[in-house]
Amino acid sequence: MTTASYKNRQLAILRQIALKASSLPDAGDGLWFLDDIRNNFYYASYLYAATLEPSVELPISREEAGRRASSVLLAVMRLQDQDPASGKYGHWPLGLRPTPREAKPHVLPVELMGSLMVYFYERYGSGLDQELRAAFETALEHVYRSGFYRVPMEHFHHHEAKYTAAKLIFGSRYEDSALLEDGIRSLEATLAFVRRYGMVEYGALPWFWHWVQAFTCAWELLDDTSVKQQLAELLDYLWLERARFYLNGTWVGAQSRGWPHDIPRDGNVLFDYVQFGDFRLPEAMPRTEYAGFLYYPAPEEALRVALDRSQSVEVARAIPRSAQEPESKLHSYAYVTSKYAVGGIWERVQEFDNEQHRWDMTLPLDTVAPHSVNQAYFFHPAVSADGDEAGAFDPRHQSGFSEVLLDRNVVCALYPIPDEEQGRVVGVLPLGEWKQDGQSLFGRCADVYVAVHLLQPFRLYELEDRLSIVSEGKPNGVVLEALDAATARSRGLASFDAFVAGRSASLPVFTTQGELSVTYTSTDGRKLSLQLDASGQPLPRVDGHPVDFGRYLP
Repeated sequence: MTTASYKNRQLAILRQIALKASSLPDAGDGLWFLDDIRNNFYYASYLYAATLEPSVELPISREEAGRRASSVLLAVMRLQDQDPASGKYGHWPLGLRPTPREAKPHVLPVELMGSLMVYFYERYGSGLDQELRAAFETALEHVYRSGFYRVPMEHFHHHEAKYTAAKLIFGSRYEDSALLEDGIRSLEATLAFVRRYGMVEYGALPWFWHWVQAFTCAWELLDDTSVKQQLAELLDYLWLERARFYLNGTWVGAQSRGWPHDIPRDGNVLFDYVQFGDFRLPEAMPRTEYAGFLYYPAPEEALRVALDRSQSVEVARAIPRSAQEPESKLHSYAYVTSKYAVGGIWERVQEFDNEQHRWDMTLPLDTVAPHSVNQAYFFHPAVSADGDEAGAFDPRHQSGFSEVLLDRNVVCALYPIPDEEQGRVVGVLPLGEWKQDGQSLFGRCADVYVAVHLLQPFRLYELEDRLSIVSEGKPNGVVLEALDAATARSRGLASFDAFVAGRSASLPVFTTQGELSVTYTSTDGRKLSLQLDASGQPLPRVDGHPVDFGRYLP
């Protein structure tokens, strides 16, 4: 990748955000957003930076844009708790309702925003007016003195990643050798943990990007070559991990956590866009953060893995259940092709806020309509997943009543729903050409054919951005198989109609008497079976052999 290419992509992000920021109305007390104080800082940063980019044309003068950006930045600085006796000393509020002046300080904003403020001030501070410069200096010193980052390494999650970067950044900025050494020890511990065990937070969005932003920010700001080398090694690890589960701007397979803007459509794509650039920059930018400023060049291996999908690959990863029990593993699997990916995680885990995304088929963003979801999956909604008759459930909160078999382009899922639980299984499918045949659905989404078979009857609803499937009955089961058109032709299925006919003649066999099970023969002839034993434990087999978890690597 050339330097110009990533800079051009960052400039495209900067231009798009700055254009929006230039016309934002005052929402109260000189701010643009009341839902999240960080959005004010991010949008103002981009607008100010745009005034220094000759190629960016704004609908207002550069002087007016600079004045508006500076005004918002100053309003943000003034909301910091600067009372050393306060329990939230050095912090900012998160939400700003009913009014910014009434909002209480929150622990989250400073975690990442504090380090990014140092970056912004180092890069643009010389051009700020005296009042804003003084406000930055004062705010950053209060952040440093607050010591919010003085937390021992325990969980190796995104919070501690941000604390570690802050130790390095503020220790260096204020020449605090003890704090800097603490940061170096934390960095070394993090690097050693992920190398040995892997990341506890698998595919966690947007929190993976907080790892990347925090450590890239430190890498850009620090001068010590030995520390920069360790930061580079950690960033190399992060980008290679990202590349393994990457397909044209999407995250494939399981995720331990996710926000609505990433499930069931990938939306947090700006860092991917800058690094890889193999998809169109979308209009919607739900997490602007600092992708338009920060950049660390991914290693060549990560670029090769992410961008060369000419050969289909299986990615099998062993994941530590927790930092306290790192030898106890979860097992994540993805089958990635140039046209689609299928994957998930074998074990059900009650992740934070019950956001584990168990499995899906993922399509590249550029192959689906701009308003369509790009993920296909089924789930039994948790009690907290409110929904209506059309199945418009919050698609992030699944119950624990499911087991899966993951094999290449196929997912087999069983839902042993207890009598006392509601018996509704909900499906999410991208927009495309879909045909219903009994208890099966067949779809064509761009160059990908999809077959979906259910154990129980279902109702189909066409929503604005997806097809929603609601299937009632206990127990339930689903088999999903994806196949690109070229591969289908190589297997004797010369058209979509031929695919439908072929898969209609090879339906899965569900057994509900006694032990719940499903058997299925995929288009490549593999014999798949998933059975729940008398205790409810899954017994997944491929061609008669138990799944080999020994090949899953950290």
